[in-house]
Amino acid sequence: MPRGVVVVVRGVRQNDGNITNVVLANCVIASLGGLIFGYDSGGVLSRELFLKKFLPSALLKHNDERDHENMYCKSEDRQPMVMFTSSLYLAALVASLVASTVTRACGRNMSMRIASFIYLIGAILTAAALNIPMLIVGRILLGIGIGFAIQSSLIYLSEMAPAFIRGALNFGFQMNVTIGILLGNFVNYGTGQIKGGWGRRLSLALAVIPAVMLLVGSLFLPDTPNSMLDRGQPADKVKKMLQNLRGTKNVEEEFQDLVYASEAAKKVDSPWKQLLLHPRYRPHLVMCVLVPVFQQLTGINAITFYAPVLYKALGFGQQASLVSSAVTGVVNVVATCVSVAGVDTFGRRPLFLQGGVQMFVCQVAVATMVAIKFGVSGQGNLTQSEADFLLILICFYVAAFAWSWGPLGWLIPSEMCPLEVRSAGQALNVSINMLFTFGMAQSSLALFCHLKFGLFFLFAGFVALMTIFIYYFLPETKNVRIEDMDSVFREHWFWGRYIPDEVHELDMHY
Repeated sequence: MPRGVVVVVRGVRQNDGNITNVVLANCVIASLGGLIFGYDSGGVLSRELFLKKFLPSALLKHNDERDHENMYCKSEDRQPMVMFTSSLYLAALVASLVASTVTRACGRNMSMRIASFIYLIGAILTAAALNIPMLIVGRILLGIGIGFAIQSSLIYLSEMAPAFIRGALNFGFQMNVTIGILLGNFVNYGTGQIKGGWGRRLSLALAVIPAVMLLVGSLFLPDTPNSMLDRGQPADKVKKMLQNLRGTKNVEEEFQDLVYASEAAKKVDSPWKQLLLHPRYRPHLVMCVLVPVFQQLTGINAITFYAPVLYKALGFGQQASLVSSAVTGVVNVVATCVSVAGVDTFGRRPLFLQGGVQMFVCQVAVATMVAIKFGVSGQGNLTQSEADFLLILICFYVAAFAWSWGPLGWLIPSEMCPLEVRSAGQALNVSINMLFTFGMAQSSLALFCHLKFGLFFLFAGFVALMTIFIYYFLPETKNVRIEDMDSVFREHWFWGRYIPDEVHELDMHY
């Protein structure tokens, strides 16, 4: 084949063999990358034992002013702690950019080993920390591990799974994120009852368990056929691997897709330059940027932060934080199970659109109710029935996110990029997600205080915007092989102008 000419024969084909035990086992192990991310997001650094040990001045100020807070301006004195805990996302941002090169050059499985090892060291350091510098180093290592894990695990899941069940297997990552968050919150509460400061250390030390699980499991993970070809492995070896994964000898069509993709990838000297500058990758660039931005602008972090205040109105007092975490955490897990069952049956677009409408309605309803009951002053009360209704709205909102933007925000960028820019595209997706997660964590307190109930209307506006974007610009990728994604973009009313025809000259040294 002449250099620079890529012959592409595309179509949506669904005969991808069987769901084999090998694929299931590999995907279960790879999805553990979500568990380490979720556990660290589960609030183990948010309680007062942590403040008392490392930020006593913030705790003192918080206790002095607690009685003077209104519904909106909650604990802005805790900003130093928020800055410290959310700094993990900056480390993950940088790590994901580095991981893109490692993942492509050394394989997806190797990146997962690196991720789990670095996270393991970080968990040990934070649990044993005696001072702030030691704790900071541990947090940085945790962030690096998370950045590597997200970047490699999602690509591995999308490449390993057959097309007809790729969504469900990829959603295993988000399922583990939700389970990790739930476990983290319960561990946070349970270890908080331990006296002498050991509860804090134990909650942090327990992070080594998912890290060890991923590390040991990744030692037995084979690399994906896509990555093997990309790294120059013999074609016969890759084909045999593919036959083993699919449980059938009839893999010629899928194997040829991988060969074509590998040939295209080998012509790319600079994946980042191609992704950012070449018009042929414009649809992928837009999705890898806007999908993570929109995921954070749904307002899920703000709702999660605000929930304890609303639960206190139910009369749970100091147990409000546990109750809110438990209820929303369980709803999150259950709703993610629903999405696992439906993503490859109904498709990506229906889940996005239905979830968007449901989130919009819930945000507007919460904003209206809070505005009526608390106004701009933040002073007011909820009756038992009103608090119950508000709780239901929050649960419906969390459920909508959990079966739409939560898992799909990770799936879409990981499955739609061509092999030659897949690692770069996923790194861009993760880094932008971490950047906006950091930004939301930093700004939520101030936004609540200044925008008041208007913040819910703001997020509702963002949800409306992203739902319109999905309706017009996201093609359906259900049952499409990962190396066939050009077909759906080529047929799209807008993106088709950027995707080359079946036989097209591509300047891969652009």
